[in-house]
Amino acid sequence: MIFYELLITTANILFGVCVLAIFHSYVLFPLILKTIALFHKKVPIKRDTTAKPPKVSILLSAYNEEDVIEEKIRSVYNTQYPASQFELIIGSDNSSDRTPEIIEKLKTEFPSIRFFSFNERQGKPNVINKLVAEATGEILILTDANVIFDEDTLTGITGPFSNAKVGLVDTQMINLGMKKEGISFQEKAYISREVRIKHLESQLWGVMMGPFGGCFAIRKKLFEPIPPNFLVDDFYLNMKVFESGYQAVNNPDARVYEDVSNDLSIEFRRKIRIATGNFQNLRRFIKLLSPARPALAFCFLSHKVLRWLGPVFLFLSFVSLLFLSVFSPVYRLFFFAFLGVLLIPAADYLLKKLNLHFRFLRFVTHFLGMNLALIIGMARYLKGVKTNVWQPTKRHQ
Repeated sequence: MIFYELLITTANILFGVCVLAIFHSYVLFPLILKTIALFHKKVPIKRDTTAKPPKVSILLSAYNEEDVIEEKIRSVYNTQYPASQFELIIGSDNSSDRTPEIIEKLKTEFPSIRFFSFNERQGKPNVINKLVAEATGEILILTDANVIFDEDTLTGITGPFSNAKVGLVDTQMINLGMKKEGISFQEKAYISREVRIKHLESQLWGVMMGPFGGCFAIRKKLFEPIPPNFLVDDFYLNMKVFESGYQAVNNPDARVYEDVSNDLSIEFRRKIRIATGNFQNLRRFIKLLSPARPALAFCFLSHKVLRWLGPVFLFLSFVSLLFLSVFSPVYRLFFFAFLGVLLIPAADYLLKKLNLHFRFLRFVTHFLGMNLALIIGMARYLKGVKTNVWQPTKRHQ
């Protein structure tokens, strides 16, 4: 009897801890940030307009980007930033389409383009490592081919560097290409919420948890070569900035544009890769959870680590409820409700086949899909990552 009571108590505690961990990461943590921000206002960083803008090097690793590369290059040269203060360095990662041809053609119109064509696939991080060695700017801007600049992007992204404590600056992504039949609305909602959380982390303590990988800037002196098998280079560099004692912030005035992901299967594969890289970064930077830097540790744990471990919490919650449902009708009700939620993606799929789209159901599908990707990513990380070469997300979904 005592043994069963102990098991029931343990299951109750385990269920409560798991629910609290998930609730904290997705709900409580953002509310805490918003509450603190009410009493902790920061003056936005403005660049001294009389000072000379810093020299920047825009680095772009391209693999089969013929659909977007010309638009991207023209958007860079259409910015209001002084042409003498930036350089565009492009590396083609053994592209097999017309990407190199298009770049070579544009070099006649924009002679300042520096182009390197690699004859063997090596992955974006390795290409970036090589391009950094060629860069002459004090600020590096790492960007993707499908992320389009507006005329103020370079001014906005370099502005916060007037604060000597800032080591990395993120941009504000504007989503395009919304479609009701896919996951674009859910993906945009998720990204928009992430941006708001990161902005609060920036304003309060300068500990933004990871930039938008499609376009961010880092001081060249803080850049360290990305390990050859690391899959998520942006978060790696972000955490290296913290290790160096600098801040990472975002600037909503640095706007860029990208088609939001709409195909669930394509986005699922991308999230598996990111999840695998997340666990690489967790192992590498776990020491930053130290209470010696409480704000950094709090945001790292709340915003990232608890979320990455979300599938573990969901599984343990399910097992706990299954056990407790044997002894309590209330927990039995919770268990069947949980089971019903897990079946929503199947219902959403069938309704989609009938051309019926319900956003709430799609949000649940999106959430469970992200957690499934985390499970697979965790398994791949434990198995070992041999290479960081991957297939880029399909453009114009």
